[in-house]
Amino acid sequence: MDVPRAAKGQCPWRPCLIGLLLQLLFALCFFSYIRVSHDQPGPPAPRSLYPQADAVIFHHREISPNPRSLLPSQPRPPGQRWVWFSLESPSHCSRLSALDGHFNLTMSYRSDSDIFTPYGWLEPWAEPPVQTQVNMSAKTDLVAWAVSNWNPKSARVLYYQKLQSHLHVDVYGRGHMPLSRGDMMGTLARYKFYLAFENSLHPDYITEKLWKNALEAWAVPVVLGPSRKNYERFLPPDAFIHVDDFESPADLAQYLQKLDKDSQSYQRYFRWRETLRPRLSSMALAFCQACRQLQWDQRYQTVHSVASWFH
Repeated sequence: MDVPRAAKGQCPWRPCLIGLLLQLLFALCFFSYIRVSHDQPGPPAPRSLYPQADAVIFHHREISPNPRSLLPSQPRPPGQRWVWFSLESPSHCSRLSALDGHFNLTMSYRSDSDIFTPYGWLEPWAEPPVQTQVNMSAKTDLVAWAVSNWNPKSARVLYYQKLQSHLHVDVYGRGHMPLSRGDMMGTLARYKFYLAFENSLHPDYITEKLWKNALEAWAVPVVLGPSRKNYERFLPPDAFIHVDDFESPADLAQYLQKLDKDSQSYQRYFRWRETLRPRLSSMALAFCQACRQLQWDQRYQTVHSVASWFH
């Protein structure tokens, strides 16, 4: 991916697919503490493997407390590429300016990243789908929201507070109704709508709140995040409801109540499932995408400022 923010220069590169895979999936975990599988965590890699790596992925959340001291102190091997990785929004990525000039590639949910790792995506069915119609008999409740980080000053909480004065919303999470991880999908599947409200508003920042909590539960996502136009880069326009489509939370509440009584109109939000299916990303897939991209594009470049690009 040719990006104007990065100055590029020639540098030796040692293509080695097997070594790259092993080092990305295991050795690089020493710095990022990321595990390849949610179910089978791998052990941290020994520090001694660092000089052998063709590329190193740094998870920003792990190095952000003190970037300069947490980056490797030993000289970087010739040709080794450093990849800055984050799935958090700019609002939750501190001390980015301390990374100026250190990295060669970006890896994030942003579609203009060098290595694009979205939270989810839609893809065509490879074979006729088993189910394309929503099970209306299972939809016994109206609106749910699961929230772990309750910030009373955030846009999503302020919007919810206005909405709930016109419409009852079942809220799950810390300080609200309990909901275990194992019960989450079964519980949310009872609801017709899910508030996929992001914790901050940034381009392309569309997280598991939509891809997992709403779409996997067959609930229509009511989204608060980037613009509708931004969402439509990744979803059909009739796959979600955007809060910006309404002049006020009261108008949104009225519309949801109308759909609750109009089954035919409600089911239009599922027509896209006849041709597309949602897929959820994982750390394993993200690392595989990194391996593929690093093998495919072997240029050496410098990202002069992650901060100026990401903000």
